[in-house]
Amino acid sequence: MLFLGALTLNVSLGSVHIPFENILSILSGGATDNPTQEYIITQYRLPKALTAILVGAALSLSGLIMQTFFRNPLAGPFVLGISSGASLGVALLLLGGSVIGGISAVTSGASLAIAASTGSFLVLLSIMVVATRVRDTMALLIIGLMFGSITSATVSVLSYFARMESLQQYIFWSFGSMGDLSWEELRIFIIIISIGIIMSIIAIKSLNTLLLGENYAKSLGMNVTRIRYALIFITSILAGSVTAFAGPIAFIGLAVPHLTRQVFRTPNHRILVPAVLLCGAILMLICDTLAQLPGYAFSLPVNAITSIVGAPVVIWLLVRKKRMMF
Repeated sequence: MLFLGALTLNVSLGSVHIPFENILSILSGGATDNPTQEYIITQYRLPKALTAILVGAALSLSGLIMQTFFRNPLAGPFVLGISSGASLGVALLLLGGSVIGGISAVTSGASLAIAASTGSFLVLLSIMVVATRVRDTMALLIIGLMFGSITSATVSVLSYFARMESLQQYIFWSFGSMGDLSWEELRIFIIIISIGIIMSIIAIKSLNTLLLGENYAKSLGMNVTRIRYALIFITSILAGSVTAFAGPIAFIGLAVPHLTRQVFRTPNHRILVPAVLLCGAILMLICDTLAQLPGYAFSLPVNAITSIVGAPVVIWLLVRKKRMMF
């Protein structure tokens, strides 16, 4: 019920007021005498709501996987530098040309997604190579953070020398957005996220085993190295595709697994995996709705809203409960 309420509210509110009965008629395929309202609902608000659902679910699930993998409550979906790699790819596209020689880059949604995907893939490839030489999970965590620092530093250098117009484009991309995808791009996004979710469901048994440590997993005859590669790959698919299609979205992947554990009071991933998918989708829908500023022609950065709304809730829950189920 909460999910349906958040979805309905997200589709109903916006800069243009549309009567609720008209929204129901449009969504049900009924006739409407206002083609503008139909276009707003079908081509903007509905794709935006579906994007928010996918983003919230994917980031929450990848955050849960990383927290279990590293057995660290501060681990998030971007702890391996996936988001930083995507940001570097976009920065090279938007800022690189102006730094080298005043060249303006082609900045369509597809080109940004390709640049972000390429950056994420290169970081993933680097992490995979390092993972073959590093057996300690905590060392891999630190190396991932160092990759993130290197890419962030490179973006800072590009930003320093870039032209104002290019820098502004990059800043707007870094705010994150749910409303930039067409139906064609959304279909691709749905397929990628679905693959990541299916792989995560298959890995539930391995995730439950890792809660007791890698040594216990080895004693059960599990190939820990293969599990490590699989979980890194799943997280990269989920978090990397979100960054590529919607920009870097903060907080959701870190906080939702904690919120879900506080609500369901269980470490069992058979319950946590579907629970974080639902909770992440709900929270992202709520944050996107708040970012729309109903009645106004502009919207706030969704990145800021996710932190402003979510962080106090997590702090309150942790103080109130005093104990995390991990």
